[in-house]
Order: sequence, then structure tokens, then C-alpha cells
Amino acid sequence: MRIIAIITFLGVLCTTTYSFGNTATYGRISNRSSFASFQTKDTTRKSAVDSTAIDTVAVGVVAAKATISKRLQSKTNSMDPVKLSTFPAISLQQYLKGEAAGLYVQEPSGEPGTVQNMFIHGTSQPLVSPRELYATQPLIVLDGIPLVQEHPYAFDIQQYQYDRIGPATNTLATIQMANIKSIEVLKGLDGTAIYGPKGANGVILITTKPAGTRRRITFDTYGGIATPSPVTTINGKFENDFRRQFYNKYTANGSFTGDDNYPLFLSDSLSNDYYGASNWTDRYYGNSAVYSVNASITGGTELANFRFSLGDTKSGGIADNTNMDRYDTRFVINMKPLNWLSFSAMVNANRILRDRNKNLRDRFAQINYLPDLSTPLTPNKAKYEAYLSQFNAAFDNNKTNSVNGYAKFGVDLGKFKFITTLATDYNEGYRDIFYPRTLLQTTNYASNYFGYNQRSTIQNVATYSYDINPDNKFDFTLGNEFQWDFFRYTYGYAYKGSNDFIKLNLLKSDPTKPEYLLPDGVYKPQLVYKFLDKTRNNQTSFYGKVDYSYKAKFNLSVVLRADASSNQQPTNRWFYSPVVTAGWDLKRDLLPTASSISELKIQGSIGRMGRYENFDNYAQGPQYTAFIGYTGNLITPGYDGLATLTRPYNAGYVPYNLKWAYTDQASLGLDGSFLNNRLYLSLQGYYKHDKNMLLGVPSAAEYGYTSIIQNGMAVRNTGIDATISGVIMPSANKVSWTSTLNVNLNRNTLTALPGGLTQIVITNSVAGADRMLKVGEAVDSYWLLTNQGIYNTDAEVPVVAGKKMTYNGITLKTGDPKWKDVNGDNAITNADRSLQGHALPVVSGGWRNTFGYQNWSLSMNFYYNIGRQLLNQEMANRFDFYNREGLNDINSVKEITFWEKRGDYSKYPIYNPSSSVAPYQINQDLFLENASFVKLRNLEVGYDLTSVFKKKTISVQKFYIYGSVSNVFTLTKYTGQDPELVNYTGYDTGYGQQIPRTYILGIKVDF
Repeated sequence: MRIIAIITFLGVLCTTTYSFGNTATYGRISNRSSFASFQTKDTTRKSAVDSTAIDTVAVGVVAAKATISKRLQSKTNSMDPVKLSTFPAISLQQYLKGEAAGLYVQEPSGEPGTVQNMFIHGTSQPLVSPRELYATQPLIVLDGIPLVQEHPYAFDIQQYQYDRIGPATNTLATIQMANIKSIEVLKGLDGTAIYGPKGANGVILITTKPAGTRRRITFDTYGGIATPSPVTTINGKFENDFRRQFYNKYTANGSFTGDDNYPLFLSDSLSNDYYGASNWTDRYYGNSAVYSVNASITGGTELANFRFSLGDTKSGGIADNTNMDRYDTRFVINMKPLNWLSFSAMVNANRILRDRNKNLRDRFAQINYLPDLSTPLTPNKAKYEAYLSQFNAAFDNNKTNSVNGYAKFGVDLGKFKFITTLATDYNEGYRDIFYPRTLLQTTNYASNYFGYNQRSTIQNVATYSYDINPDNKFDFTLGNEFQWDFFRYTYGYAYKGSNDFIKLNLLKSDPTKPEYLLPDGVYKPQLVYKFLDKTRNNQTSFYGKVDYSYKAKFNLSVVLRADASSNQQPTNRWFYSPVVTAGWDLKRDLLPTASSISELKIQGSIGRMGRYENFDNYAQGPQYTAFIGYTGNLITPGYDGLATLTRPYNAGYVPYNLKWAYTDQASLGLDGSFLNNRLYLSLQGYYKHDKNMLLGVPSAAEYGYTSIIQNGMAVRNTGIDATISGVIMPSANKVSWTSTLNVNLNRNTLTALPGGLTQIVITNSVAGADRMLKVGEAVDSYWLLTNQGIYNTDAEVPVVAGKKMTYNGITLKTGDPKWKDVNGDNAITNADRSLQGHALPVVSGGWRNTFGYQNWSLSMNFYYNIGRQLLNQEMANRFDFYNREGLNDINSVKEITFWEKRGDYSKYPIYNPSSSVAPYQINQDLFLENASFVKLRNLEVGYDLTSVFKKKTISVQKFYIYGSVSNVFTLTKYTGQDPELVNYTGYDTGYGQQIPRTYILGIKVDF
């Protein structure tokens, strides 16, 4: 209500301030001021000045951002933000899932505010750690501001790389969809070249609603409830019966006597805590509220106008009391003091507060401390509640602030135009933690984190239009850009405070002050650890562009860029990029009288672009660092106050003369509209070859380094984007129906490794398994043994030359897996592992259907992945109970969801769990599953009341009410909980929280 009151007050203020514009004038003036677009008088010209960037110049996208003419841009690149805004999402990635051919989105957890990943035309690198994941994400441009994402360099001080230290909040959750005017996905160099090396992975161009000369108030809100899916719980009896079948088969009389690996929590069948009712779900899963409210006001004249908006969005989680609240505000103003001079400015500010999960694994990984894991959480509700009550004395506060904006000055002298833009994007995160000793076996813990990411940009663009004659037209563009990125964090944690009542901010506390209370302080200096780190990189760019148009039938665009980066070595600072794009309007040139063809165009592009190096540790060659480490703390910058410089042997040797990585890309596309625009078809083939990328290759042991960083890795992605959209039943009928299907088919191949290597093994610290990179194979495949059953007797084990088959030197016997001997040497080794499956889908896309009946509308939105396989690590861990039970290891942690039945137990053989060959190891195709799925992502019913209000002479431009349900159902053969809930590794650990089914009611009003 306060937001509505503020908007109403501003509306009154607007009316008073701009009283020199009467009502009739407001009705005639366009919602976009005349200076906003810097359009030329020739409205038929389709140059860089008035093509894709026309509508966005005033809000931050320079005129030259469109690399080719609008008539050459595929309609499949654009999405309707009005349709997207009715979906109860909290992040940009959730909105865009399945909405554009070639854009693949991963949502590994339904926990609100967690990080999600996007890939445009596949992955350009093998995804083996957060570094590669960060380096493959597309560039997000909001109103011409290239947004900065949270840098993964903080992972360098983490022992476990599950979540980055700090709030680890999705920074793209700060975008309010109700403020968005348009979203466009630029996939090839024909659209991304103007954005340079940081756009090599693709660009997502977001334009917010501009200021306007007409007084206008909008109100956009929805509210509803998020609900969990039902689960099947188990207790100690189920687990005991599950394990007993192994003991009955492989031990004498099924006896547990003397078995040190049999857990105590299962040994007493009379224990009600574990063998009683498994009713913990009432305290873990539950319904939660979701809502969003956004209001805005615009007003002014052609000389000055503005737009102001406020919003509040809450996304409640349905598991572990997770939650996220976002507060946002935005203000944009345009002024035109002279006919040839204009000024525009925008400020967008957001705050996100997040309640995170209470997972044991995430908590132990955060604090680098493992207590006794022999007794897991109990499925008994009363006992589980008693455990949760210990968090009443704890806190885990996560806060993220974000501010971005620009100031833009434009000069319009007719054919010559110049625009300069100063833009910045800044986000900061805070996380303050305290866990009492009751949660950590008499050891309490405190930590504080503050970090920020900042990007500042200066852009200058000059354009000149020159017409030789009406048939031959040129547009010339010169531009340069300076960009500064700065990342910093300060982090401290401590153990064994004097008591659980004194909670200090370790980053601000001074041990010389009385607040420490004790002679040695609240925390002993030996148990306090502090980390301060920062990284910066600068980029300088110059580019020129020529657009040529002949009779509006043929278009040619040439871009030349020069980019320099501080993250490249001094001998190779600069990279030079050429891109050529051409288009042909077949309809206008060859088929002008074909009535069945409304539009038919062909366009193609070819070029090379440098790939931005995001990490500064390669820039200076061989290096030293302050590094003294010991078990449990990866980096301690000093010992007893003394810093020591050492070589970072475990990070790899950085030689001189490292060069830029780059991408060679080509595309050819056909766009056509038929039958009076009732049928639209887009088909584009693409070739993307990322070359000369850095990789650590094994080095000689005598040098001390584990690897040497070298150029030479190359990954090729080829594929097809297709979109077909049809007006099956036109709106002129009583019943209407439109349908749009988008499809992406993508295959990736490793084409080269540094030094002419044909294969290399990389240890994957995130997934806990090795990855094989092999030239000629996909980079997202798993390196697995092929499982062919079980040896039921010793006699079944093959014998060659009197020797039985072995596994890594261990003789196979009864109860061991029957793994395929690929090379026929009667020994199962890594040489018998093969590359199988794909962690990324081969085919992905979405299908949207919209039906109409008078003022009613019904829409159904499907999302699908095909050709993706997952390794069900959760089931591998469940069956490998014998080896995991006695370990005090992070992988032996049992969450409360351990008491939830997931997966198909009947599909796995009963191996001997105590065998030395580790029969249930994850690196075998026994746990590889088909994770293809089709999901009805959203079902919406709406009613347009606009005509009703207009009949009553109420000034309402739009009044729409709707109700929807999201995450309706999923069709899949996957036996895990949800094939979506897996991150980039492809290993399903079971830690992804459910994506909720959400029911909402909403209203969109435009006065």
C-alpha cells in the first residue's frame, strides 16, 4: 500500500510539474520522446543507427550496438517480456528457460536465489571447475550496461567447492521483469561482434521500459503459494532391511558380529528415534507464500521526461525454510536542452535478503570442520525439531546490494551523430555466520564476509550516414570503449569463542579494544583466520564498422576491432578481430509478386573474435605468492605474523608468451513469413570453433609443478537453431490459437589439446571423479567403465594364461562387477574406461501455445531436454554404504533427506559391498541414466477487462487478470528426483531442492 501511495503522489506531482502539456497533447505524443531514439529523417533506412538499437539508445544502448540491419535479425532472438513477467520467477535465468532456440538454462536447485547457469550454443570449454563455468557464461547487457558477475577467484581459498564464500546469491535475480521492455538473445558474431571479447559466448540484451511524455501509471502484481511435491519417507527398518540383503548374501549366517562398518544407529531395532515413525517432512517441506508488486509512473514533455518504479518480490522456498526477498527501484530521466543536444540518465538499485538452507554438507564445507559423522539426523519429527531449535542461537545472514546506472550525452547533427556513455554496475555481498557449540561438538564458529564486484565503462560512438544515391546507402561507425573491472573480498572466520553469547564481527573488531573482554580475546589468535584478496582487469577497445545497403535488397556489414586486456601478457596485449555479415531479401528481389510469401530473407556471417581471459594469474608469467598451507586451510598468507613467498606449484607453471584465445564463427540463416504472416519459420546453422585456449598439461616432476599452462586447446560446437510459429486459428475467429516451437540441436567436439596431445586426464575436484579429455570426442562426456553384470561365482571370472582377471591389480571374485575388458588384456584399468553420454542436452527448446476466446486466453508453455545423461551419484552413495559409513569425510554426510526414498533400488545388482574393487564406484555406466524430459512449465488462464473499463469512460489502457500454475508435471525416465536438479558436472548428488509447483493470481493495470 505504501508503494501505491508513493506512486499516486508522484502522479499528482507530475501533473503539477508538467502542466504546460494538456491532456490532448499527452494523447498525441509517442510514449518515447523524439530525441530518445536519435532517428534519422529517412525512416526507410535500416542502418546501425535505427535498427535493433533504435528503441534503446535513450536507455543505454549506443546506436552502433546493432551489428547488422534489423531486417537481418531473426525474430527467434526476441522474447515477449509481458508473457515472461506472468511467470513467478525470481531470476533472469528462470524467465528465459526454453524461450529462445540455442539458449540452454540450468536450474540445479529450487532454493530461491541460488546461482543458475546459461549456455548459448553449447559450452566453449570443458566444465571441470567454477573457473570454466564462469568463463563460458554469456554477457548480460542491461540498458547498454555490461553487467558484472560474481568472480570465482574466492574458490582458491576453499577446501570444498560447492558454493562460493559469501552470500553466493544469483546476481541476475536483481532484474525485475515488470520493468523490461524487450529481451534479445544474440548468438553469433553477426549480433555480438560489437560487444567484443566479453561477448564471445553470446549476449543477452535487455532493454527496460523508457521514460515517456505521457503521464502514465502502471501496476503489476501477483500473489500465490508454492507447494512441494509429495515424497516417500523411510526409517531405520527400511535401511536395515536394505543393508541386510548384502550381509545375508556375503557373510556367514547374515551375522553382523565384528563388523566395524555396521552403524550403531541401526543396531538397535527398538530405538524409536530411527525405527519409529519417519515424520520429519512436516518440518522440512512446506507451502510458502510468493508475491510480487511493482508500480511505475512516467510523465513529462519532449524537453524533459522521466520514469520511476518501485517493486518488492518474495520467493518462498518449499524446503528447509529457505526464502528470498528482493526490493528494487529504478529512475530514468531524459532531457533535451537544445535541438541537437540530449542527456539521459538512469539509476537502478536493488537489495536481496536470503535465508539459506541448513544442509550439513554446506555448513561443514563453509566452516572447514567435520564433526563425528557416525550418528546421522533422526527421521523422528520431535528429535529433528530439537536439532533445528539449536539454530535459534545461531544466525546466517545473507544480504546482497546492487546498483547500476548510466549517464549519456548525445549530439544529433543530422547525418552525423555522437554519443558518449558513462556506465557502472556494482554489487556487494555480506554474509555473517555464527554457529553455537551445540551444533559443532563443543566448538562454536563465527565468520564474516564482505565482497564486491564492480565494472565501470566509458563508451564513445560516432556515426555518419552517406547516400551515394537512393539505391546505395552507407553508414559509418567509429567507437571506442574503456572498461575497468574490480573484484574484492574480505573474509574472516574463527573457532572456539569464549562463549555462545558474544558474537563479534571479525572484520571490524580490534583485539586491542575492550570488546574482546578476555586477555587473549574472545577468539584465540591461533584460531582466527583472515583473508583479503582482490583482482582487477582492464580492457581497451577500438572498432570501426561500415554498413552498406543496395536498394534495400542487399546488405553488407564489416566490423574491425582492436581489443587490449590487462589479463594478457605484455607481449600479447592486443587482439584484432574482423567480422563480415551479409544479407539478401529474397522476397523483395526475386519474389515480389508471390502472394503466399510475406517475407523471405537469407543472412550469413563469418568472423573471428578474441576470447576474454577472466583471470589475472596468467598475465605476468612465472610468479611467486604468499602461500603457507597445511591440512584444512588451503591458504594462510602468513604464519605467526611472518609472510613467506613461495612458488604456487599446485596451480601450474605460467610461462611467457601466452597468447589470446579466440573464436572462429560462421552462421547461415533463413527467415520467412508465409500466408499473410500466419506462418513464420526460422532456420539457422552455426559453426563455433573456440581455439588456442589455456590448459594445464602434465609437467616433468623435477620442476616441482604439477602442470604447465599452455595455449592450444580447441572446442568446436556445431548445430541448428529452428523456430516455427503459426497462427493456426486467427484472432478474427471466435476461437484463436497460436503455437511456437523452438529447437536447438548442438554437438561439441574437442579438436585439439596443447602440445599436440591426443588426450589428458583432469581431476574434477567438484564432482569427485576424473574427467578424460580426448581429441575427437565431446567435452561433456563421462569417463566410465562399462558394466556387464556380476560374477556370481569365482568360476565366472575370466582366466588367461593361468591368471584371473584383475581390477587395478586386485583379483576379481564372487560378488564383483563384470566390467568390460575393452583392450582385451584381462585386466580392468583406466584403459578400459570409455567416454559415454552427455552432461549437456543434445536437443533442447520450448513449445508455447496460446488460445483465445473473446476476452479469455489460455497459454501452455513446455520445456524439454533430449539426449542428456546424468550420473546418479546419490544412488551410488546409497549402495556404497560399506565404504562410506566409517569415514569422517564430507561425502559421508547424511542429510535429513537421507530418510527419503529416491531412485529405483531394483535396477542395481547386489555386489559384495566389502570388496576391495569398490563395486559401487560412481565412474561406471551402472549409474548413468537417461535424463531426457518434457515439462509443462506453465499453464495460465487470463481475462482482459480493458474494454469493460473503456465502456465506462475510465482511463485504463490495459487491465488484465490471470491465474497460473507452474511446474505442472514432468515426463521422464530418470529415476532421480528431477532431471533438472543437477549442476554443470552432470553428477546428481541429490542436493538440489525441489522446484516448487506454484499457484498464483495476478493483475496488470496500465492507466
